Amino acid sequence: MIDFKKFEKYSRPGPRYTSYPTAPEFSEEFTQDDLKAYYKNQSDDRAISIYIHMPFCRSACYFCGCNTIFTSKEEKKVEYITYLKKELNILKEHLNTNREVTQMHFGGGTPTFFSPKQLEEVINAVKEVFPNFRADAEVSCEVDPRFFTKEHMDVLKAGGCNRLSFGVQDLDEQVQKTIHRIQPFELTQNVIKIARDAGIHSVNTDLIYGLPHQTKKSFRKTLEKMITLDTDRFAVFNYAHVPWLMKTMRKFDESTFPKPEEKLEMLKDTIDFFTSNGYKMVGMDHFAKPEDELFKAIEKGELHRNFQGYTTKGGADLIGIGLTSIGNGVDYYAQNFKDIPTYEAALDNGDLPVFKGYRLSDDDQLRQFVIMELMSNFSLNIKRVEEQFNVNFKEYFADAIEALQEFVEAQLVEISDEKIQVSQTGTMLIRNICMPFDAYLNKIPEDKRRFSKTI
Repeated sequence: MIDFKKFEKYSRPGPRYTSYPTAPEFSEEFTQDDLKAYYKNQSDDRAISIYIHMPFCRSACYFCGCNTIFTSKEEKKVEYITYLKKELNILKEHLNTNREVTQMHFGGGTPTFFSPKQLEEVINAVKEVFPNFRADAEVSCEVDPRFFTKEHMDVLKAGGCNRLSFGVQDLDEQVQKTIHRIQPFELTQNVIKIARDAGIHSVNTDLIYGLPHQTKKSFRKTLEKMITLDTDRFAVFNYAHVPWLMKTMRKFDESTFPKPEEKLEMLKDTIDFFTSNGYKMVGMDHFAKPEDELFKAIEKGELHRNFQGYTTKGGADLIGIGLTSIGNGVDYYAQNFKDIPTYEAALDNGDLPVFKGYRLSDDDQLRQFVIMELMSNFSLNIKRVEEQFNVNFKEYFADAIEALQEFVEAQLVEISDEKIQVSQTGTMLIRNICMPFDAYLNKIPEDKRRFSKTI
């Protein structure tokens, strides 16, 4: 029996590690000239992954941490597509866009807040510039069920879409009212049927625990309803409360949040529920059916983590397109401007709309590998790291190994000469376990760290 009460001490501010170094380290000293140089030097043999940010929403969901713009004006969406096309054409001048594309993902905002015709226009524009999609390329789209029709599905399917992720979060009426997202279960049920009828064989639904007024009992009811939809994957995220970044989160009464020990109980119950219903845990926040390709990747130690979550499509350079999108290669990150006027002005000037970025040092790349391996596979092959990076692991990371001893003593981690292995219980604290390897985080006093709590 796990004593979750003792886990409360691990509720500390910490990164989610969708990147390393994390976004706060990105600098405006990184410019479009840096990105152009990286594009010029990238290998033609490396595949491309494309992320397209569609930032608009009709109204705010108060829990959301995404970079969004709230509007009901059609002309804003039309204008945005015009500028996406400009960005694509400028990219073509600096990047070999004939390279193989293994992945394309539409995120937001609400991509399906755009009309089916508008989505088709964007897909066609992308494929005109990036014509070499692999036959088994993963093409996915985030969907708000409140803005999704059969016509959207028809356009996405024709564009090669084979994976959809539906945002649900919670089905409790009080929770939905508080987070400003009214979404009846029947609505979600109907749109998933549309996807299945169109032949989409990989459907994910997003849930969040830790929202205002949630309880273990109420969230269990959400799980029991959602599993009847028989989706292939569930992403169950820990709500990240960052009101200093997102003004809408300031609308919440923080006294209505479940306490850290209650959130741990909700997580434990979620894990027990899905595993007893035939799903397996993937990474720190995903559950999938055993036949899902994610498990083949885990068995081979080839599961990867990026800004879109867990994926089997590693070894590709990510090209971020659109407002605030982030791209990365082997040794850099680059983020586009976050506001429409500056983004448009750069493109009108014929520039790549680079706001800031980061050049990875050799140390960064080593720590990135270690952290992403642990985040993805809950295990690290020490010998592989030593061979790949030509280091003595235990000497190089002596301070990190010392910091991990509390997790070793709690039987959450095992460290041998060959590997670091996180226990099943330890997976719930994987962010904490990765933090000792973060050279930047360890320079910041804990009370100054501007991240969401790990629990």
